[in-house]
Amino acid sequence: MQKGIQFDGRPVWAEIRLSALVYNLRSIRRRLRAEDKPSGKRRTRTKILAVVKGNAYGHGSVPVARALSQAGAEWFGVTSTAEGMELREGKIREPVLVLTGFWEGEEKNLFRHNLTPAITRCEQLRLLERAAARAGRIAPFHLKVETGMNRLGISRSDVPCFARTLSECPHLQFQGIFTHFSSSEVFTNDRTERQRIAFEDVLDRLRALGITAPLVHLANSAAVVSRPSTWGNMVRPGLVLYGYHQQYEPSELNAEADRKMPLRPALALRARLISLRTVATGEGVGYNARWIAPRPSRIAAISAGYADGIPRALTNRGRVIVRGKFAPMVGTVSMDLVTLDVTEIPEARVGDVATIYGADGEANQYVSEVAQQVGTVTSDLCCALGKRVPRFYLP
Repeated sequence: MQKGIQFDGRPVWAEIRLSALVYNLRSIRRRLRAEDKPSGKRRTRTKILAVVKGNAYGHGSVPVARALSQAGAEWFGVTSTAEGMELREGKIREPVLVLTGFWEGEEKNLFRHNLTPAITRCEQLRLLERAAARAGRIAPFHLKVETGMNRLGISRSDVPCFARTLSECPHLQFQGIFTHFSSSEVFTNDRTERQRIAFEDVLDRLRALGITAPLVHLANSAAVVSRPSTWGNMVRPGLVLYGYHQQYEPSELNAEADRKMPLRPALALRARLISLRTVATGEGVGYNARWIAPRPSRIAAISAGYADGIPRALTNRGRVIVRGKFAPMVGTVSMDLVTLDVTEIPEARVGDVATIYGADGEANQYVSEVAQQVGTVTSDLCCALGKRVPRFYLP
């Protein structure tokens, strides 16, 4: 826990360790180097597109991107034009790929902020071409290929349309081609391999028409760790940048992922105890009295709730760390407050720090553990971190 963080206002805050982000990026780089293939007399360097969508998974897109930029990330990935504009306003100069493309009318902002869109439908080519021609610009783009998720991207049958339309768009530059895996952490079926084969089929069809792109990228976080055959010449790590592996199937592969690519969680979420009271046996705590004291109990309230990112599903089953010891959450997790049973921590006092995610002394609890407990994915809880929670960026 960082000592000495002081600020005015409601005492709940997040700490983001920039050194952990840099460590994770370098761990990814080491993993890629272990499998880089020789190309003639030189070894090719696989590029890293750092995914910072969703406010960098709740960690803060601009400070995170600055740290990763300084550590050598070659590209950044965002969801929307607005997210890309935020990076540019934060002085991020690397290429930025808008992964889900653009909506008609956003083209001017793509050019104004030097953003690279994904094309997910053939008709988007003409929209981009018209805007590029008006601006007197050459517009680079990446093509997304649908291989099995059935969300976004052109399918195999769209290849002739894409090729024909692209030939009529002299202001467009076909810079990259990619797809997205639905379950690259799952090794109990062949879904990812089938997606890879479908993608290679589209590449072959385009090559037969004389169309290639210099950048080819398939691998998301788990594929970066465990599927070198999918790397192409660029990869798109997301969750692993922030210090968490996916949960693999079969579960024995989790330890192997840690060995191949060790990570450090970057996020800690903390609040302070703002109340202490003694509750008699049989008295209820919180909304609907969903917890009844089984004994005389010492109950603390902390200044954080589900509006700050604590899952309501932790009601009567979560825990936090106070003075290096675990205290169970009792009663309903409400919007602004969580109550704890600190009967077994008699030294607890108003003002003490409660660690929801992170480490305190020898005790630790990370987002990935809590996500498993409530049956969701780690990125869900990271992105749930509330807007009203101030972020402090630590070395």
